[in-house]
Amino acid sequence: MKCFPICHTRHRAGQVNEHFLNVGLFVNGFLKPCEPFRRNIGLLMFEFSRFHPSDYEHGRDFVADLDKFLGQLPKGWPYAVEMRNKNWLQPDYFSYLARHGVTHVFNSLDAMPSVSEQMALAGSRTNPKLTAARFLLKPGRKYEEAVKTFQPYDKVKESYPDARVAGATLVAEGRATGPERKTFIYVNNRLEGNALGTIDAMLQESEAEMGR
Repeated sequence: MKCFPICHTRHRAGQVNEHFLNVGLFVNGFLKPCEPFRRNIGLLMFEFSRFHPSDYEHGRDFVADLDKFLGQLPKGWPYAVEMRNKNWLQPDYFSYLARHGVTHVFNSLDAMPSVSEQMALAGSRTNPKLTAARFLLKPGRKYEEAVKTFQPYDKVKESYPDARVAGATLVAEGRATGPERKTFIYVNNRLEGNALGTIDAMLQESEAEMGR
């Protein structure tokens, strides 16, 4: 679920999104239709695209709004948040997620710290029972460049060892913790050229890490 404070549809572009972080709309329009499939849902992720100063001048203002929103949500669902403003990965953000039992999604993107760097931040593992990571792009690489470099995505063209180790570490942590922790790892073809090849490498690395 993508969330924008400013409308991005053509006829409403630039206008304030009156439904941004609208608890009632989310519950009635999204959660209730999901209810029959609840037992099969592993992760409900709020994907926040990168905010600009026109959206929020200060990260703390967004975090305060997010805290209020999360506090009003029905309990018991596997909520997660993906943040794309690297400077907003601060203790308050992590502590608010932890207070609500919401998972921070470690994410590899062009303008974000690497997943390993995010994992090293104090408090970044905000839910001991749920871990999630999305490996989409190598930090510093633009989407258009990745498309040109890696299509038609039929093989790994450029290994990104840091991502492989980070993914393997999260998998190994989940295995070591046991069935009470669920771990979700998502990999895009535009990370190395072929997601299946990357996932296989992560699994092999996790097996080696478990054996050390």
